[in-house]
Amino acid sequence: MYKTAKEKRVRRHMRLRQKVKGTASRPRLAVSFTANNMYVQFIDDEAGHTLASMSTLSAAFKALNLKRNVAAAQGLGKLAAEKAKEAGISEVVFDRGGLQYHGKVKALAEAAREAGLKF
Repeated sequence: MYKTAKEKRVRRHMRLRQKVKGTASRPRLAVSFTANNMYVQFIDDEAGHTLASMSTLSAAFKALNLKRNVAAAQGLGKLAAEKAKEAGISEVVFDRGGLQYHGKVKALAEAAREAGLKF
């Protein structure tokens, strides 16, 4: 039995990953959160490469002077979408990492959509 919250999230993520696959033309937008930081990666699963990434540790994000909350997730989503466009990425599949689609995850996804990414 999976009892801890982390074990449940990992199990949901593995179930989700059976359906969500990234390709070179439509990479996987993977979202990850720690207690202090947020990370976004654009991954080509066929080749096993990260095409672009952005996190709250990057200089571009630090220039926004945001805390690690929903507003920060919106800023990170916008920056990630801009970086994806620079890498030639316009369409992605969204991998929420087993997390519920609300709060920071939803804010990040909607900001990326508004910045021009197609999910």
